[in-house]
Amino acid sequence: MMKKYMRATGIGLVFLIFPFCAMAVDWLAQADKIYDQGGLENYKKSIRIYIKAVEKQPDDYEAAWKCARAHREYADKAKKKGIEGWKDICAQYGKAGMQYAQKAIDLKPQRPDGHYYYGLNVGVYSDGVSIFTALKEGLKDKTQKSFEETYEINKLYKDGGPMLSLGRFWAVLPWPLRDRKKSLAYYREYQETQYFATNTEAQLFLAELLIQIGGDENKGEAKKYLEKALKSDDPYFSDWAKKLQAKL
Repeated sequence: MMKKYMRATGIGLVFLIFPFCAMAVDWLAQADKIYDQGGLENYKKSIRIYIKAVEKQPDDYEAAWKCARAHREYADKAKKKGIEGWKDICAQYGKAGMQYAQKAIDLKPQRPDGHYYYGLNVGVYSDGVSIFTALKEGLKDKTQKSFEETYEINKLYKDGGPMLSLGRFWAVLPWPLRDRKKSLAYYREYQETQYFATNTEAQLFLAELLIQIGGDENKGEAKKYLEKALKSDDPYFSDWAKKLQAKL
């Protein structure tokens, strides 16, 4: 009797579909919960669950870009902590992160998330394989396009991330691709936001560029940022500041 009722009303179809939808949502929610706790191991754990979410619901834009984000954050954290084999981690997870970011771009090209995390994953991939290898693989134009697309969509996305990323992009390219004038313009624009004052990494980016440009005024400004970074509780930033200070 119940089977006849379900066939007549279509409830059977709902019961067939709903569990799979619920499962996909649960995978994503579970991954978010672990990722939001932060830290190297939580980022790594979340990746496995984000991958499950993408597998269960391949057209889910949120699952795709968050999977890309988790890959980047895990690789970046491994690099900054200097854990054993961090270059291999950056190469492996950066490459995979690029693929999930591209999936997000394909699903919703008008949204910033996929573009932004594509560029960031290229960054950590380059940390692993070297920037010259990344350039040989044709990633320069793709990275530039990704960050510029994000900038055009919303330059204040992720606390001004597109401005900062474009500044860093033009600063770290090898000569003759490097453009310190463009880099400084993006850094100065970011400097005008509320985020600069509390972003030690951004201040070190700018300090490094100012030292490279040279001049007493630039070095004087850089010195202020380095003195602040030297007091950081994060050894990655304080060690970086020491290295830059030696170049003043």
